[in-house]
Amino acid sequence: MDRTPSSDRYERPAVPSGCGFNVYPKEIETEIDAIPGVSESAVVGIPHADFGEGVTAAVVRTPGSSVDERAILDALSGRLAKFKQPKRIIFVDTLPRNAMGKVQKALLRERFGDVYSAKVD
Repeated sequence: MDRTPSSDRYERPAVPSGCGFNVYPKEIETEIDAIPGVSESAVVGIPHADFGEGVTAAVVRTPGSSVDERAILDALSGRLAKFKQPKRIIFVDTLPRNAMGKVQKALLRERFGDVYSAKVD
């Protein structure tokens, strides 16, 4: 079995944060999914110059919901330690899934891999 980060079969159990702690995506996904207006979420680590990997959440809103990034981050601030909170929330229409229905987090990492490298003016 290929266990390289680019392999679709490889799924890291934790996101290494820049402060020396591991962040477990399932814990964060459970908290995000409990927020009104969120249908489902997937949390991945995306390369980040300052943190090694930035905790990043892909979120699907429930139909008609207007929940935004600030509302989600505010809701998480009292539930999760600061180092576990996503650096970014990215809204998507659907999460990519394989034939068995499992979220393909490697595709999310690939799709949003440059989110922290974009220059902000």
